[in-house]
Amino acid sequence: MKLIVAIIRPEKLADVKRALFQVGVTGMTLSRVSGHGGERDVVQQYRGESVVLEFHEKVRIEMACSEEFVERTIDAICEGARTGDVGDGKIFVLPLDHTVRIRTGERDNHALTAVNADEIMRQTQLEMRVPNKEDY
Repeated sequence: MKLIVAIIRPEKLADVKRALFQVGVTGMTLSRVSGHGGERDVVQQYRGESVVLEFHEKVRIEMACSEEFVERTIDAICEGARTGDVGDGKIFVLPLDHTVRIRTGERDNHALTAVNADEIMRQTQLEMRVPNKEDY
C-alpha cells in the first residue's frame, strides 16, 4: 500500500477528480494549502501598498492506494492536473504500513475499497456523457 499525496492547482481539482473516478479511485482527502515551488512571486497592490505573494494557493489530495492502483492513480493525476506551465504541482508516493476502516475494523487493502465506488463511477459517467442535440 502507498499513500499518494498530490499538490495541484485549485482550478484543476475537478479535472483531477474526474480522471481519478474514471480509473476507479474514489477515496481521497482534500485540503487547501499554500506553497511555493518554481513559480515567480506575484506582486499585488493592497490598500496602496505593494504586497509580494510568495505562496500560491494549492489543493493537497491524499489517497491511500493498493499497489495495483498506484500507477493508474499517478497517471490520472498527471492527466487531470497538467497545464504544461510551472506550478502544476507535485506527487509524492510514500509507503503505508497499515490502514484500518474504523466503522468495520477492516484492515489494509480491504479497508481501501470504496464503499460506494460503483455509484460514484455511474455518476462520473453521467457527468461526462456527451449531450445530444435534443438536450439543447
